[in-house]
This record gives sequence, structure tokens and C-alpha cells, in this order.
Amino acid sequence: MVRRILLGSQLRRLRESRGVTREDAGYSIRASESKISRMELGRVSFKARDVADLLTLYGVTDDAEREPLLNLAKDSSVAGWWHSYNDVLPSWFQTYVGLEGATSQIDTYEVQFVHGLLQTEEYAHAVVSSGHKAKRLSKAEIERRVALRMERQKILFQENSTVLRCVLDEAVLRRPFGGSAVMDKQIQHLIDLSERPNIQLQVVTFDLGGHPAESGAFTVLRFPEPEIPDLVYLEQLTGSLYLDKPEEVAAYGAVLDRLIEDGSLSPRESREHLHKVRQLP
Repeated sequence: MVRRILLGSQLRRLRESRGVTREDAGYSIRASESKISRMELGRVSFKARDVADLLTLYGVTDDAEREPLLNLAKDSSVAGWWHSYNDVLPSWFQTYVGLEGATSQIDTYEVQFVHGLLQTEEYAHAVVSSGHKAKRLSKAEIERRVALRMERQKILFQENSTVLRCVLDEAVLRRPFGGSAVMDKQIQHLIDLSERPNIQLQVVTFDLGGHPAESGAFTVLRFPEPEIPDLVYLEQLTGSLYLDKPEEVAAYGAVLDRLIEDGSLSPRESREHLHKVRQLP
């Protein structure tokens, strides 16, 4: 999806620079104006032939300029690793996993669970089992969902790893998914991860009272490519919502910044608080 967004933005820039309308661009590849719009927004897949015809229409005839864009068109049709989990991955969540893997930074506030990127395997198993009891998932399906979650976490440990700024409500630490032993291991895992340079973990304790994130959990996805706008991801019971208007993204970003600056314990204080939670009976 990220490759499609990058290619679409490049095609839009080239079309506008040549003064070509979407209608004329669509005519050149035997498509509608709305198809060109969807292509430029990265919402549909690309055929190499269509991209080649559009590049010719836009005056891009030099092979050195065409080749990278044509390669991008080919790469955009290659399925990501997460597609092997299609059997247990909701279609609406596939988009998120693809975007998550392309981020340079993730800012998130969680009120119900430890963020998926920070979960131990045992905690993830408890969360998946609890949340899907009504759906009667088989043991194999649960294991597949947990495996997917573990695979996603690799973005925090690879070269040029994603930066994660995570604010956890204390309720997350008090909700004993899997029992005391599982939670003890999970909290120790949070302590260990908070020592990593690319992970900033802070806790909103109960005694801090009200705070600016009263609307609930949210995630802000930030990308290194200027062509891809930052996005706010809101997960719902049967789907998800993405906000990409600059003013909406800025509003959520400001809330997280306020939480980090004066609405939660500092990273050091949060680490100390996690140690205290572990020692509680």
C-alpha cells in the first residue's frame, strides 16, 4: 500500500506539471477519471502497462526516469509478508499492518491492552483467547493470530527500527490477562523494552486524575517519505478508521505530546512504577 501511495503521488505530480486533466489521463489508459483519482491516492493496484502509458503521456520518456517508477509499479503488486496470515487477518486490519511496517515512528495511547508491539507471547495469547471467545476460535486460529502479532514486533528490532512512543493508562497494568504469572512476565518485558533507545514508554497513573486523551485509545503513524501523510488510526469493534486531514492528525499529535510532557510519569518514573506494580501481591 505504501508503494502504491508513493507511486500515485509521483504520477499526480507529473500529471499536474504537464497540465493534464484526470479525464484525459483516464482516456489514455482506457479508464475513468475516478480510476485515475484512486490510482493517485494509492487505493488501487497498478498495471505496469498503464503506468508506462501515463508516463509517456506526461512526457517522461527517458529510461532512467521511467525505470524506477515502473519498478515501483511492479513492486506494489507484490504481496506483503502479512498476506500469508489472510486466514486469520481481518481485511480491514491488513491495511494497518502494511502501514505499520513502513513507519518511521508510531505514537500511541492505550487504555485496554498493552500495545501489540510490546506484548509477550503469553500475554498476546491471553488477550486473543479472551477477546475472541464469542467467535469460538480454534486453538490453531489463536496460535496464528499470536504468531502474526509476534512477527509485527520485528520492526522495533531491525536496522533503522521504528521509534515507538507509547503511553499506557494504568488500567492496562491492572487488568490481569492470563493471570498473575503472565502479567508479571509482561510487566518485566515492558521494563526491559523501555531501556531500548527507540522505545519511549510512559504510564498515566490513576492518581494523576483527568488527562487530555479522554476520547480513548489512538495511534498516530508517521512515515519517512514526505509524500505519505501522517495518519491517525482508530480501531473499532468491526473495523477501523483512518484520519489524514492535517488538522485532525495535529490534534491527536498534540494530545499525545501533552500526555508525554505533563499528563504521565516520565520514562524513568514509569520504569520505577512498573517495578512497583510487579512487587504488588
